[in-house]
Amino acid sequence: MSVVLVTGSSGLIGSEMVSFLHAQGLDVVGIDNDMRAYFFGAAASTRWKGEQLQRSLPRFTLVDLDIRDAAGVEALFARYGSAITLVVHAAAQPSHDWAAKEPKTDFMVNAVGTLNLLEATRASCPEATFVFLSTNKVYGDAPNELPLVELEARWELDPTHPWAEHGFPETMRIDQSKHSLFGVSKVAADVLVQEYGRYFGMNTACFRGGCLTGPSHSGAELHGFLAYLVRCAVTDRPYTVFGYAGKQVRDNIHSHDLVTALWAFAQRPKPAAVYNIGGSRHANCSMLEAISAIERLSGHELRYTLSDEARSGDHIWWISDVRAFQADYPEWSYAYDLDAILREIIDAAQDRFTS
Repeated sequence: MSVVLVTGSSGLIGSEMVSFLHAQGLDVVGIDNDMRAYFFGAAASTRWKGEQLQRSLPRFTLVDLDIRDAAGVEALFARYGSAITLVVHAAAQPSHDWAAKEPKTDFMVNAVGTLNLLEATRASCPEATFVFLSTNKVYGDAPNELPLVELEARWELDPTHPWAEHGFPETMRIDQSKHSLFGVSKVAADVLVQEYGRYFGMNTACFRGGCLTGPSHSGAELHGFLAYLVRCAVTDRPYTVFGYAGKQVRDNIHSHDLVTALWAFAQRPKPAAVYNIGGSRHANCSMLEAISAIERLSGHELRYTLSDEARSGDHIWWISDVRAFQADYPEWSYAYDLDAILREIIDAAQDRFTS
């Protein structure tokens, strides 16, 4: 029986991946040490999800392991050896705000942790496919240099710009821009994953995500804006929108849609692939539009304030051009639009926080 190894297995994408792979009949080994609680506090802990997966999935094994522990990672991979056919690396320090508090921790988790996993894969299961959850933050604030137009409830890219219709492609530069330290650590990991594909011929992929979201997201103020917005709405907690008058735009992809994209790649992998992945024009919103939609769908009014202070290195407008991935994997398509995403998050939040 082949084994799939998933890092960050109790988190949003990791847990969705674990459930999906288990449903395919695979044995799944998860790595998770609930660092999210350390990053964002007990309310953001993912331990509840890991315990839920352990109770419900008989072929799932959860390993409490820090990916910064090179010896521990190597030992785990050696235990399963060539039986490992797929590695999905979703563990991360995910916040550009938090990274500034502890730059060394951020870099060790995101960059060195990724290196540890790549080396363990190369040593124990070099034929395995290695899929890395990268981020659109690798582009830094280069998108903010483009001609943006302020509308009533959102910013938009000037419609005459060649990227306006479909969003940003993978050819956008990743250097000579302000990244935040989180963006830097993810760039290092992203380029490492590419290099193990190019230099060692391993089947590796970087999926540069927009806003990844879904009902299993343990949203916190510094990460997971849709889930945290919903949580604030259903619990009557105030929310602060930082910068750009709340008109900054994000595309949003449901964890299920991302997982099916990763699975499509795993069926026909290739070395050093790089894809932008997100909600694209299919599912995107400004902060103001998200608030309005949540109020409409939940029946709760969200108490929020607008701060003039923007987050350092933040994007004003981001929409992922996913056509490169769709061209290589035409069988993949979205299952969730924005309203469907929000309805699931609202239902999950009401069950968790109001029952």
